[in-house]
Amino acid sequence: MSILEHHPDLLAALRGEMTPKFLATRSALGAPNVVPCISLQPADDAPDTVFFGNFLLRKTIRNLKEDARAGILVVTPELRGWILQCDFVEFQRTGAYVDNQMSGSLLRYNAYTGIRDAGILRVRSVIGEFAVSKLQVLRDYVSAWVRSGRFIAALRAQARTTNNPAQMPRQVQTEFARMIAVKVLAWLGDDGYPIVVPALSLQPRGAQTLACRLSPQLPRPPTGVQVATNILTFEAISYQVKGSWTNGAICVQEIYAGGPPLPGERIA
Repeated sequence: MSILEHHPDLLAALRGEMTPKFLATRSALGAPNVVPCISLQPADDAPDTVFFGNFLLRKTIRNLKEDARAGILVVTPELRGWILQCDFVEFQRTGAYVDNQMSGSLLRYNAYTGIRDAGILRVRSVIGEFAVSKLQVLRDYVSAWVRSGRFIAALRAQARTTNNPAQMPRQVQTEFARMIAVKVLAWLGDDGYPIVVPALSLQPRGAQTLACRLSPQLPRPPTGVQVATNILTFEAISYQVKGSWTNGAICVQEIYAGGPPLPGERIA
């Protein structure tokens, strides 16, 4: 039995066209990147294979060409999820995977263009499975706010002295302050594979820091590691923020738009 066949609920979630899914990659220099990738689907003709449409994923595509290691997070509306490690296989410009993506509801009527090609990933392992209650989300959100307040001065001092400091625009802060949105956190594990986990409590503490409390059942990044975060709202608004992780907080270094009209463009 294949890896995915051992997780029938994961297979069902992957097949959901609107199930939130995130794809984490790494650059040749080891910088994490994480973006929504709702188009991810399991292949019916190959075991432990998933594919996605190359649509507005410029940095992700460059990263996969530089380093094949990738991570996937799948989260259902009921806040049940799975954390996967994958290896990039290839891009296909024609064939069944491309046809499948082009005929899906996400791209059939989009106002921009179709996919350039389909990316193929081989699932290496399912490294985590979780279920988070809405009460736990609320507790984590409040805890992140209270805990970060104890060392906010130190965080701001670190932000002032960090390399490549950046300030989140007001709109980015507003979106990350939402409780009703999917927020994720990604970093590189000891084996070099990106790890991406839900970080629903992620919230701004000023323009240069994000605070977060990860649920106890989830992996967590070590202090000092470079991280990437992403938010996807129900209005399909997305931003990515990158920085360094310290004591449950992120000192912001880079901010990117996640969707049209400037997908993948650095905005601060």
